[in-house]
Amino acid sequence: MIGKRKRKLGKKGSLQDVMFIIGIIVFFGVIVLLGYRISSAYDTQIQGMAIVPEDAKAASTTLKGHYTGIVDNMFLVLTIGLCIVTLILAAMVRVHPVFIPIFFIVLLITIFVAGIASDIYQSIAGAAALTEYADDLIFITTILENLPLFIGFFGFLLMGLMYKLYSAGE
Repeated sequence: MIGKRKRKLGKKGSLQDVMFIIGIIVFFGVIVLLGYRISSAYDTQIQGMAIVPEDAKAASTTLKGHYTGIVDNMFLVLTIGLCIVTLILAAMVRVHPVFIPIFFIVLLITIFVAGIASDIYQSIAGAAALTEYADDLIFITTILENLPLFIGFFGFLLMGLMYKLYSAGE
């Protein structure tokens, strides 16, 4: 009995996973923004040095260009991937519909936390030294500025999946 209970604890996609997604994407977004700022400053310094070979200058510019292309697109894939994994985990467990009001209240708290996380990113991205870099990172800035809306939509989708499967299993 105890062994079965332990195996079921880690298999549930829930609002705890949504909070984890909020933390991961805000942390990753801020790290990428700061990394892009550092990479751009480094590229500016490299381009201004006459002693640096042209291949090194080209490599530095290419590295800076990867932030707006590859890393920004990777953020979108990371966000969608985390959400899909959470939905798959939620589909593995049936939850009785009597818990919908509790889920809804906790979802409202989660949306509020997402608003705080969005404000944190916006205040960091709104700093004078980072504004131009945040504007270049289109997906990161769009997702994190609209994080409460995104989390609200995803939370309702998760709620529908978790509680709809209970009635389908009867």
